[in-house]
Amino acid sequence: MGVYLSTPKTDKLSEDGENDRVRYGLSSMQGWRASMEDAHAALPDLDGSTSFFGVYDGHGGKVVAKFCAKYLHSQVLKSEASSPGDLGTAAQKAFMRMDDMMKGQRGWRELAVFGDKINKFTGMIEGLIWSPRGSDSHDHEDNWAFEEGPHSDFSGPTSGSTACVAIMRNNQLIVANAGDSRCVISRKGQACNLSRDHKPELEVEMERIIKAGGFIHAGRVNGSLNLARAIGDMEFKQNKFLPPEKQIVTAYPDITAVELSDDDDFIAIACDGIWDCMTSQQLVDFIHEHLSNESSLSSVCEKVLDRCLAPSTAGGEGCDNMTIILVQFKKPVRPNDAEAEQSSQAAPEIDTNSSA
Repeated sequence: MGVYLSTPKTDKLSEDGENDRVRYGLSSMQGWRASMEDAHAALPDLDGSTSFFGVYDGHGGKVVAKFCAKYLHSQVLKSEASSPGDLGTAAQKAFMRMDDMMKGQRGWRELAVFGDKINKFTGMIEGLIWSPRGSDSHDHEDNWAFEEGPHSDFSGPTSGSTACVAIMRNNQLIVANAGDSRCVISRKGQACNLSRDHKPELEVEMERIIKAGGFIHAGRVNGSLNLARAIGDMEFKQNKFLPPEKQIVTAYPDITAVELSDDDDFIAIACDGIWDCMTSQQLVDFIHEHLSNESSLSSVCEKVLDRCLAPSTAGGEGCDNMTIILVQFKKPVRPNDAEAEQSSQAAPEIDTNSSA
């Protein structure tokens, strides 16, 4: 059946968690696809004041999605250290850093670990012949280009991945997106898109693609890729006369900044396997409908996957890998509320009928 299985794999990887700012649930499912190429990251405590959630939808393989799930969030913190308080710029730098880190010997070695059994076996065999110098690799932990070896000229993976991440700090929400995974916020029950799907036919994407020497055929970049932005896909990023953000395909993300308020219910981040089957408002309505009936947020996410799974591969929609992260906001305690709570605890006998 080509890229599809004869029956879908409906086993789900689900997870729940929370801290004093948010609670989250997530679920992912391989579905009808022959392999699972999605990955995700859910870190409610990226640091003491920051939460991070990301969905990565791989194409042409799973390795780039898995690489991003392992490294992108840590690069946000490292980038933010050089531009304190500017999470948007830190996220942009982290997205672009992924492409740089996947080149060269260390990039090849890291990707091989995430690959299939043949790649792992190849890596093990070469590892017996060659291994990095221990002291040097520790001294230059973040200097990926430093590591030398038989794959030092590796130009990066030909496969790629979308990346859609949400970063929360206090009442600030930053969404960074490259590709067609999407983040939606429910604001008083209304769906508001916090990212834009980067399809090749969008005017701004088409203009960059053509200026960089590419073309669009049948809605695909150079007739093959149905995304205009992605991490990886290095064959579309080989123009040495152009900066990374102006290549045929770029990892450069759009950034959306939102100030959260009591009107905001939750955000949902999902890959296009979900959005092919539901509009943003349909998903928000579906989540609201099931929030009160399910024991956990991950159970709601599992309901979404079941709702989107196609009964057969005849139509195409509902046959993709599916991943969704649902993040519910815990309403912030205002200073006045905190003072009132302390007074209440200090004087539990207070007469609520007395007048001021």
